[in-house]
Amino acid sequence: MKNGQAKVIAFYKQRRRMPSYREVMKLMGYRSLSSAQWLINSLITAGVLAKDKAGKLIPNRPYGEMKLLGVVEAGFPSAAEEELLDTISFDEYLTPNKESSYILKVKGDSMKDAGICEGDMVIVERRQTYKPGQIVVASLDGEFTMKYLRKNQRGHYLEPANEKYKPIYPKDGETLSIEAVVTAVVRKY
Repeated sequence: MKNGQAKVIAFYKQRRRMPSYREVMKLMGYRSLSSAQWLINSLITAGVLAKDKAGKLIPNRPYGEMKLLGVVEAGFPSAAEEELLDTISFDEYLTPNKESSYILKVKGDSMKDAGICEGDMVIVERRQTYKPGQIVVASLDGEFTMKYLRKNQRGHYLEPANEKYKPIYPKDGETLSIEAVVTAVVRKY
């Protein structure tokens, strides 16, 4: 099964989609679809794959897990001890609600003081409700932006995290719609 798991995950990483049962049959050199189905069911049971609400295959841990060895002091130096605390899957950690989450690439510098820079990736999640203080993706008459959601006596408005920019208040007749909340920022050095 390990060989099958490796081949299915490699297929996913290369093509950004899960293989069909026929493709699994071909990948593994099986002669019947029932053999491919057995492998897929084994990978689901092992927690490597899952099915979404529509019944389509999705990777449960496409990039595997990494060791969580401990904490590192970001203040004053202290003695560090390497100790295996657990393993962690970034996929599960960053996107616990996969069906309602997606990734956007950041353009611009209006959120730099919140630690979100141009070229970063943000993971956003569609939700039923949004609260002031959250960083949101909002649309103002069909134009999208990412800002802090704020509220005052005049109602909701959007606040940048860069003093070069002014808050955005909906003008008369404009519709402010919150599309998603930012749940994570990903930056690769």
